[in-house]
Amino acid sequence: MAGSSPSRTGAEEPTASRRSPWRWYLDVPLIWKLAVALVLGVVAGLVVGPPIAVVQPLGDIFLRLLTMLVMPLILLTLIAGVASVSPKTLGRIGGKAFVYYLVTTAFAMTIGIGVALLVSPGAGLSLPGDAEVDEETAPPLAEVLTGIVPDNIFSALAEGEVLAVMFFALAVGVALAFMQDSTDDHLAGLAMHLRRFVDGGVELVFLVIRGVLQYSPIGVFALIAVVVGETGADALLPLASLTGVVYGSIILQIVVYALILLLFRAPVGRFFREAKEPMLTGFVTRSSSGTLPVTIRAAERLGVRKGVYSFTLPLGATINMDGTAIYVGAATVFIANVTGTQLTLTQLATVAAVGVLASVGTAGVPGAGLIMLTMAVTAAGLPMAPVALVAGIDAILDMGRTLCNVAGDLTGTRIIAKSEPGMLVDPDAPPEVGEVDEADEAGTGQSGAG
Repeated sequence: MAGSSPSRTGAEEPTASRRSPWRWYLDVPLIWKLAVALVLGVVAGLVVGPPIAVVQPLGDIFLRLLTMLVMPLILLTLIAGVASVSPKTLGRIGGKAFVYYLVTTAFAMTIGIGVALLVSPGAGLSLPGDAEVDEETAPPLAEVLTGIVPDNIFSALAEGEVLAVMFFALAVGVALAFMQDSTDDHLAGLAMHLRRFVDGGVELVFLVIRGVLQYSPIGVFALIAVVVGETGADALLPLASLTGVVYGSIILQIVVYALILLLFRAPVGRFFREAKEPMLTGFVTRSSSGTLPVTIRAAERLGVRKGVYSFTLPLGATINMDGTAIYVGAATVFIANVTGTQLTLTQLATVAAVGVLASVGTAGVPGAGLIMLTMAVTAAGLPMAPVALVAGIDAILDMGRTLCNVAGDLTGTRIIAKSEPGMLVDPDAPPEVGEVDEADEAGTGQSGAG
């Protein structure tokens, strides 16, 4: 026996030391992999220049993988979340979310305009004679409202109509909630089977998400490298003041989020530790909707229950545009400076009102930031030509504003969960991803014992 022990140990040690590269890669925290990919992408873009566009397909694959998951994620998590709460509670959550999104967007617009007025970006910049841009138009309000109700749910899923899919999921979730509470044993039994099917679908999607996130550093590298390679450091210099204003305003807006979290007695340090992953993902993908899978995982790690995040996060990705509001306010002041126009208080108030209200109707439209900017510029009576200058660095600005949008969505979700009884697990010891409901249902007695 004495001799058998060393041989066993000797057999195990080489196995442990020969850890495969894939296992080593999986063991590295995702945030570090994303950070390294970000730095390498910037370096590669600056060194190689425009030819780095050859890696664009790698970034496109990452975006397509995320987009592939958005619709099933919204549909399944929203049905499961709505079915887990009473319709009365759901109404309160929706009202709080809508008020929060409007108020923070108004704050963001004010910050963007205020900082831009102090710094005066664009002052002294000459307007190119041939700089023209086609004016974008937002869809009419009546079209936005009618589009919320899908005439074909399969078409809505295929075309990525977020509000229409959310409407369908809400209707199904409410119906399932009523079935679960039915006094008819047959209906209640069917509801139980349907709920298990939906919950299983949610877990399946989360499993796929975990696999996609292992590819994300490659996609991040490609996306950043292409943007930097095509833009170049020199191209940013004429518009550096506007870029600085937008990013400085975004930092101030994130400080506002921290103050809101403190007001609701939420642990700010823990929040941003969990939020940094979706914020960085939003930064490189430039898509709040595409970042939803990562944002939902962060909400679960923060202890938010499905009944809140399954509604507030998809809604926020659709209508909450704090970063875009900052961009619109700052860019409008920039355009006024380029054209030598002194904005009046009435014009500034008009820009703020248009930016806040337009965020609801244009968020789900491709090029939403440009649409909101052209609407604000038109409302202020400014010429459209300088918009072409802003469009030249739109990708750089879009990264920051998407990061801000994602942080705002997650902040609202966290404080709304705090305000709703039973919708927030102990933030100091949240359950693992996908296990929030089980921990809540299984163990008030256990948590009390601890």
